[in-house]
Amino acid sequence: MIKSKALFLDRDGVINKEKNYVFKIEDFEFIDGIFDFCEYFQRKGYLIFVITNQAGIARGFYSENDFSTLTDWMVGQFEQRNICISKVYHCPHHPEITGPCDCRKPNPGMILQAADEFNLELRESILVGDYEHDLKAGENAGIVKNYLFRNKDDFKRISKGEEI
Repeated sequence: MIKSKALFLDRDGVINKEKNYVFKIEDFEFIDGIFDFCEYFQRKGYLIFVITNQAGIARGFYSENDFSTLTDWMVGQFEQRNICISKVYHCPHHPEITGPCDCRKPNPGMILQAADEFNLELRESILVGDYEHDLKAGENAGIVKNYLFRNKDDFKRISKGEEI
């Protein structure tokens, strides 16, 4: 069976502008260029996944239902542009509150779950995150191409395979 390649994206700071504990639609602002970026990789045959730490759930700032509502809306915004987000994985834990887990980045749990569920070739996959712990999760899962996202210009550089 042929394995698929994947584009893994952190949510806050890569898909949407980083704000403290975004869980309401009215607070969610897409980063310029994210739709074109995802469309480019979708055309190149990548499956697209979102992997996001959501400690606000463990902290009681918002609920799983709040997260689900926002996630459904976000995925719908991509669908309106004919971009398929294959699945959104999230870690609702925080080590100081819920204890250690395998899914909270830099642990690779969310990535490994996606690889298992979707038959992914991680060595051919790409991860884009805005913190070192995002990149470490990719490395820990065996992803070779891990990019630290700083601003929308990085979308063009990553698409060209340039180191950033």
